[in-house]
Amino acid sequence: MDIGLLGPLRVDQSGVSVVPTAAKPRKVLALLACRADRLVSVESLIEEVWGEDPPRSVQTTLQTYVLQLRGCISAALDGQLPADLPLGSKSVLVTEPGGYLLDTQGGTLDSAEFDRLARRGHCAMEAGDCVTASAVFRQALALSRGPALVDVQCGPLLEAEARALEESRLSILGRRIEADLRLGRHHELLGELAGLCAQYPLHEGLQAQLMIALYRAGRRSTALETYQRLRTLLSRELGLDPSPELRELQSALLEADPALALPPQSLASTRLLRAI
Repeated sequence: MDIGLLGPLRVDQSGVSVVPTAAKPRKVLALLACRADRLVSVESLIEEVWGEDPPRSVQTTLQTYVLQLRGCISAALDGQLPADLPLGSKSVLVTEPGGYLLDTQGGTLDSAEFDRLARRGHCAMEAGDCVTASAVFRQALALSRGPALVDVQCGPLLEAEARALEESRLSILGRRIEADLRLGRHHELLGELAGLCAQYPLHEGLQAQLMIALYRAGRRSTALETYQRLRTLLSRELGLDPSPELRELQSALLEADPALALPPQSLASTRLLRAI
């Protein structure tokens, strides 16, 4: 079974999609897929699908959804019973005491592959190999097909899962940009960073990276304008001041600190750049 969470929900059995069109069975499958190869309790499934107001027949209805999902899996198996799936769909969507488990049979999970590539990229960064780090982080980011679980009507548990996946994506995006800044690719980054800062106007890490890229491209006044714009927005939207790290970076820009021309790890703002 191959599972994709980094975009529209994708769950393929034997190369055939088993994702139902109905919203609630899709929710059940999405939560099972997020926790593939692990037991998902009946209570968790009920909380995700019905929240705090489940119907009286909730147990029976949940069992009906599980039967529907097994029907999709059986159709994908096309009536075959491989040796490793002696019970057919019941060997894939397994009933366990207290809940259910989606058995991937050693298949792929895009979020797990994302994490593997992210770890490899981090190791390359720590070793000072920014060329490899940038390339590997790009591979990880290429796995994203859009916002996580974008076609699922997420309840509280899936919302948390989707938010965590998005935070991981943003973190690795920031690390990839950091690697590219270390490689002197500031000119190439300007357009991408401008778009990202428009999309995430309160994200201090991205704003800091844009400021550095602008400065290195000979646009110090625009870099300082970026800081003032963020400062105004933080005050108006959140009642906050920029972080100490960002204020430090502004001071370095005002003073044309020679360290700004060096790789980010030599800057006082490193903590900010690596926290995104």
